[in-house]
Amino acid sequence: MALAPSSLAGEEPTNESFFDQHVAPLLVTRCLECHGNTTPKAELNLTTAAGAIKGGESGTVIVPGKPNASYLWERISGDEMPPETPLTPEEKSILHRWIEGGAKWGQDPIDPFLHSGEKRAGYDWWSFQPLRRPDPPIVDDKEAQPLDAFIVDSLQKRGLQPSPRASRRTLVRRLYFALLGLPPTPEEINAFVNNPAPDAYERLADRLLDSPHYGERWARHWLDVARYGESMGFERDRIRPHAWPYRDWVIHAFNTNMPYDEFVRLQLAGDVLYPEDPLAVIASGFLVAAPWDEVGHTQQSQAMRNVVRQDELEDYVGTVAQTFLGLTANCARCHDHKFDPIYQHEYFQLAAALGGVRHGERRSAQGEETDARLAKARVPLTRQIAELEERLEMIDGRGKSRKNATRQRDLASIPPAPKPFALWEFNEDARDSEGDLHGTLHGGARIENGRLILDGKDSFMSTPTTSRTLAAKTLEVWVTLENVNQPGGGVMTIDLNSGKIFDAIVYGEREKRKWSAGSERNQRTKSFRGPREEKADGELVHVAIVYQDDYWVFAYVNGSSYGQPYQSKAVQTFSATYWRVLFGKRSGHPGKDRHFAGSIERAQLHERALSGEEISLAAGQALVTENELISALTLEERAERRNLLVEVSNLRTLHRMLTPRQVYAVVPKQPKPYHRLDRGNPKDPREIVAPGGIAVASATLANFDLKPDAPESERRKKLAEWITHPKNPLTARVIVNRIWHYHFGVGLVDTPNDFGFNGGQPTHPDLLDWLATEFMEQKWSIKWLHKTILTSATYCQSSVANRAARGIDADNRLLWRYPPRRLEAEVLRDSILRVSGALNPTVGGPSVRDFRTYLNNTQFYEPLDQQGYDFQRRSIYRLWARSGRNPLLDVFDCPDPSTTAPKRAVTTTPLQALSLLNDAFVLRVAGLFAARLEQTSTNDSERVQHSYRLAYGREPSETEIKRATAFISEHGLSAFCRVLFNTTEFLYID
Repeated sequence: MALAPSSLAGEEPTNESFFDQHVAPLLVTRCLECHGNTTPKAELNLTTAAGAIKGGESGTVIVPGKPNASYLWERISGDEMPPETPLTPEEKSILHRWIEGGAKWGQDPIDPFLHSGEKRAGYDWWSFQPLRRPDPPIVDDKEAQPLDAFIVDSLQKRGLQPSPRASRRTLVRRLYFALLGLPPTPEEINAFVNNPAPDAYERLADRLLDSPHYGERWARHWLDVARYGESMGFERDRIRPHAWPYRDWVIHAFNTNMPYDEFVRLQLAGDVLYPEDPLAVIASGFLVAAPWDEVGHTQQSQAMRNVVRQDELEDYVGTVAQTFLGLTANCARCHDHKFDPIYQHEYFQLAAALGGVRHGERRSAQGEETDARLAKARVPLTRQIAELEERLEMIDGRGKSRKNATRQRDLASIPPAPKPFALWEFNEDARDSEGDLHGTLHGGARIENGRLILDGKDSFMSTPTTSRTLAAKTLEVWVTLENVNQPGGGVMTIDLNSGKIFDAIVYGEREKRKWSAGSERNQRTKSFRGPREEKADGELVHVAIVYQDDYWVFAYVNGSSYGQPYQSKAVQTFSATYWRVLFGKRSGHPGKDRHFAGSIERAQLHERALSGEEISLAAGQALVTENELISALTLEERAERRNLLVEVSNLRTLHRMLTPRQVYAVVPKQPKPYHRLDRGNPKDPREIVAPGGIAVASATLANFDLKPDAPESERRKKLAEWITHPKNPLTARVIVNRIWHYHFGVGLVDTPNDFGFNGGQPTHPDLLDWLATEFMEQKWSIKWLHKTILTSATYCQSSVANRAARGIDADNRLLWRYPPRRLEAEVLRDSILRVSGALNPTVGGPSVRDFRTYLNNTQFYEPLDQQGYDFQRRSIYRLWARSGRNPLLDVFDCPDPSTTAPKRAVTTTPLQALSLLNDAFVLRVAGLFAARLEQTSTNDSERVQHSYRLAYGREPSETEIKRATAFISEHGLSAFCRVLFNTTEFLYID
């Protein structure tokens, strides 16, 4: 046959370099898929000179110097091989000249990963190339940031333009969700919208990056990748009660902007790099965050235990390689990787590097000397926290004083609280100043200096019964505690039938140093989850408990909300002529009395439920919310307050982690030398391999220079050094892409855990490399990376669709607009709590259990909607048991913590809408939201306006107000709140 002229006509085919430069790449890309090392077809192995000369089932296939006598050339020239896509004339010419020139062999064996082909990646694959810093392209917008220049350039090449900038209201909400995972308050939105400063947006980004809640938001993303769970998984799935410190460490690392390379090193080898640092020990929890086969490791069969151990090692190798390098190295456990340039022996090098990692519990610090050192280190932290909190109190005090001062002129216009049904002032006697419920003193009760004195033993005061029926009501007292640690007793009680039924203000009974609403057999009593009473003995406290006719019970201390309201089983109606008032004991039921020690200066009983504003006025102070407090501070005071809150939060977390405790972390064990296992089978060990890495990721450190019996600590130290080495081209690219993915919903590479052949190609490769190199130059600062992305014009675009652009780029991979995104499951739950006013902002500490559990060989979990302030913390603080799932989070695509989740599914199903209407949590918190609205106004129209500000960050239209008030009139305010939660506007970020 006639051959096409070759572009290699001037090169000598008899040299070995001709083979290495031209023949070997051709064999790799067109032949070795079938005729490589692993079960070569027709027994023809073309990776070695001996194999090629030996031939296969058909005998000799290459006769050096005689192409026409070579069976290989016969099949190729006849277009029979390769069978699907025959060689091009130029490729045929290369092989013909090579055989004709004597079939000289070069590198032997051929490296099968030499070049990328149509069906696999090679060493020349894009992600394995050294990082470079490309210059940003020149675009029409001369003021464009470098990041935006890359995006605009790619758009213009397709005839597209970026979308205009989004509205300020949209941007502030987008930024809050991006960095905190929470919606902004109406006051926070207004403050930004009305801020004329040209750098207002950049300053807002800085402020949110400094929030302690930033770490909570971004730790949740990392825990997805780390396959973090707080139970063992598999069939027994026992709880890991000491896994949570790793979660808190991740939050702390993000909040303190730990350099990413150090973040990586500590999670891989913190316990051996810094063995006396409890934070470093806790960080190693990353490696063992996955399920652990408790049953598999206790089988009688050693062979089966070996298989289980190899599965465990595959988890380590796969997680480390995918998380930090974007490589599916675990696919090379049984054979050389089918698609990426990873040899099987390299997989076992990584397995050997991680071979000493074992699951277990250990103390975060060991030894008396270490304990003493850490105790000494905590002393200044305790002092710092106290000093900072004192400064916070001073700033808050100034703000409250200013806010109250500005309110003085407004107070006259506020109608005074209605006269109480009964009032006891204890000036000279126990008379009721408003009615006829005059008191009778019992035991050692007495009146002195305008107060009712109660000794906590047998003293109390009672009134006659009354002819009025009482349902909704407010109990209100000004009281001093003789002893804040007293065991408890009733301060003021509505008593029916001598104690068989009662409602009361109770102190310290079920919860020490806390206030509660007492009732018979606690039928209408739940914890308010309020703070402990910190007043000194003898200081005056104002306490009010409000019973609404819709079963809600509120508590106020010194004019401010105390903890969280709750919904009782019923409203207790006290019928006419049967009820009386008691002071100083819980009820009048014989033998069941609980007496109170202290004094009462004033007491009032109202026949209706007072509002929070009325309670605040009655307490002698206007209720100042946190947002009102902040608005009363100067810019300098706000900045100082924000910095103080962040510093206090970080110091508390640090103090907690510096306290030695049991933690679930790596419990290392010196491994025996590792063998490559043929086909991954523990029964078929082959040659011994030394701990090492993957050559393609970093040639300078791929071989750790360790012996097969190297100490366990050295193995992980070298592994951490290799992964974070500046010449490793993957580590920076992978984390930059991962952060981009979370901000835009899809990465520049749409497979965050796979930068290999089966992964996606980068849409903007130059931008990815520019960000990665800049990121390293910025000392691996995650916060720098956030701000660079979030302040770009690309991120600040409107999300409005463009039909013409959609026709060219339907998936918006070129980013001609900001992609609208649905809230993740945890963010949705946290946002529902936030707008209802029920979110508990406590940072860190042991996890909350939103289930009932029992152990019967296996751990069983029953999901529950646990009530109370402790259960209203952010979702990241729930105990993430692998079998103890949360039905609301599950239906909104919360991933299974048993596996790594680099990307979350986003589905739309009828169950989601049904859950937002009927889930017990949603029903309960909608009630809290309604109660919050009821406390702000008695007018449905005003309540609707306030609800829109809280839920959507905007004012409702007149039509929306009209429809909403009609709905409330027919179905109630709580049902309306559920409707707000179930809207696209609440579920999606524009």
